[in-house]
Amino acid sequence: MARDDEVVLLDFWTSPYALRVRIALAEKGVAYQHKEENLWDKSPLLLNSNPVHKKIPVLIHNGKPVAESLIILQYIDEVWSDRCPLLPKDPQQRANVRFWADFFEKKIDASGSMTWRVKGEAQVAAKNEFIAQLKLLEEELAENPFFGGETFGYMDIVFISFASWFYSYEKSANFSIEEECPRLMAWKKRCMERESVLKHLPEPEKIYEYMCSIKNKWKME
Repeated sequence: MARDDEVVLLDFWTSPYALRVRIALAEKGVAYQHKEENLWDKSPLLLNSNPVHKKIPVLIHNGKPVAESLIILQYIDEVWSDRCPLLPKDPQQRANVRFWADFFEKKIDASGSMTWRVKGEAQVAAKNEFIAQLKLLEEELAENPFFGGETFGYMDIVFISFASWFYSYEKSANFSIEEECPRLMAWKKRCMERESVLKHLPEPEKIYEYMCSIKNKWKME
């Protein structure tokens, strides 16, 4: 069994990808050392630990780095397999949650970020696409309390990590996720009852302030 005190996480406070790792480690009860990165002046440790993408998060376990958030989540689940499983045991169910995690990465993340990166007709199109994709997720959730059925798990962690950004999406593109997808927002509230989520999610207003600073930095207004 790996020693918890040899776990280091390189992350950045607004990153939903890093947040996934923090939530997963909390669910597993794994102690770790947190190192906040400056994304505009990346540390040698980050650059050496993830030389291909040069991005956070990176989990350094016993001196060996693991990069990319979805891969890190699966790694955490495999290493600390005796604690609070994140992925289902059934192979078909495991494949299903991985499919939806991949869908989230390729579709929802991109359209969500476009709601504040563009303006005019492009923003309207991004908003409509984002809502349509959320509705697909809502159909997958169905009447279950979590995406894993009765238990909070892998797909819930993948998605809830973006919850603090919802306010920024809504305020930028003038819409309400709760009006469009009430079951998803009920799911969000259930997730927020978990200490692992509530303790780590940044305040939405602070995320919005950060988003506005980025838009100003990139001269997007």
